[in-house]
Amino acid sequence: MPTHLTVQLKSHKKPSSARWLKRQLNDPYVEKAHAAGYRGRAAFKIIELDSQFHFFKKNAIVVDLGAAPGGWSQVAVRRVASSESAPSVFGLDLLPIQPLQGAQFLQMDFLDDSAPQALCALMKGKADVVMSDMAPNTTGQPQIDHLRIMALVEAAYDFAKQILKPNGCFIAKVFQGGSEGKLLETMKKDFTLVKHAKPQASRKESKEFYIVAKGFMGAKDN
Repeated sequence: MPTHLTVQLKSHKKPSSARWLKRQLNDPYVEKAHAAGYRGRAAFKIIELDSQFHFFKKNAIVVDLGAAPGGWSQVAVRRVASSESAPSVFGLDLLPIQPLQGAQFLQMDFLDDSAPQALCALMKGKADVVMSDMAPNTTGQPQIDHLRIMALVEAAYDFAKQILKPNGCFIAKVFQGGSEGKLLETMKKDFTLVKHAKPQASRKESKEFYIVAKGFMGAKDN
């Protein structure tokens, strides 16, 4: 018996909106996220990455950059056993995020000069995992979009190097475009293991992939 039915969409929306809505309605990960109580399909990306690289440990302190709507934080809360009385998952996004037991969120622009300090004040300590699913609004021009997301990744990486504990882990979304190679080489000087992966939950047509860097050795002069 088929587990997923294709939905035919009839709509008077503009073509791009109609395509997006049809894709959502026919996406099995959207169905799975709804059934599992996750806030979005992206939760399965971090689940797959953790199942492969095992970076979520019980009682770990986790920072979630670009956290809205909160799916990655939901996974982290469950996997590190964060609680309402002693939260160990801390997220930030420009967009509002609905409260989540076991997590604390800030609504700020990460590129605002005060954002890193505000996150550090919320955490009251260093992190075991820094993960970034941040992405800029796309322009439709691949080269510009690539450079814009790389600027976000580099900002997240600079922050991670300041707040990660020894042996900590950094995970970030990247778009293929050429300049990511230099960043990977830089990371290899700061971490014992640097890998890239494309979870099955990432859409095939998407150029996104994820960098996973484990075993933080401390920032060095690069």
